Amino acid sequence: MVRPSFLPSTLALAGALLILSACGGDSGQYGKSRTYGFAGGFGRTIDGRSAPAYIPREEAECRKRLKRMKVQFTDIAPIHDGPNCGIEWPVKLTRLPGKVEVQPAATVTCQMALATAIWAKEELNPSARWRFFSGVDRIRNGSSYSCRRINGNGKWSAHASGNALDIMEIVLKNGKSVDVRKPGFFSFRQKGLLNAVREDACPYFNTVLGPGYNRAHADHFHFDLMHRASGHRVCK
Repeated sequence: MVRPSFLPSTLALAGALLILSACGGDSGQYGKSRTYGFAGGFGRTIDGRSAPAYIPREEAECRKRLKRMKVQFTDIAPIHDGPNCGIEWPVKLTRLPGKVEVQPAATVTCQMALATAIWAKEELNPSARWRFFSGVDRIRNGSSYSCRRINGNGKWSAHASGNALDIMEIVLKNGKSVDVRKPGFFSFRQKGLLNAVREDACPYFNTVLGPGYNRAHADHFHFDLMHRASGHRVCK
């Protein structure tokens, strides 16, 4: 029997295609199957060319948790503002659990968005209902991502990495506005809510600073996920 002369080359081509297919397939690692900007619809530019970038596993899992909690957010382009400022995988946070609006939207890391969402669900909303018989309609964002240093310190702020959020005002669903600044002497329910916000936020963030801590924080709560080598948390 005479074999076709093209058979060896055909087999070689098939083998090469099989190898390429195996190399380009899903390796089984979750992070390899998701491209950057799956919610935003854009990629990155590498060496002047558009190319996909894979979202790390922890970032993908964080976004899954936000979606399960019905948090409203949007993936946005990476932020690179020099060696000390930026967010590699930023999100724009617009709504927390319980339909609590964040106004204006906060630009933060997914981890900061998740910590804020859990705190709002477990602490903020229940505290407001307990004291005012009303849920929270919105919180006023005073600052989220910002390339700056800590006032009077010189060290880079957690805002510079997108791991911080300042809350200036809490507005309830019944229309009442709870100003974060020090309330009047007879504002017992307001003082109770603000004290609860300060104390109950401590397990969710690495830093909690509020009115009364110093002049720089006289009109807002500051929450952040700043990492300290000692593991020390600040709650004042």
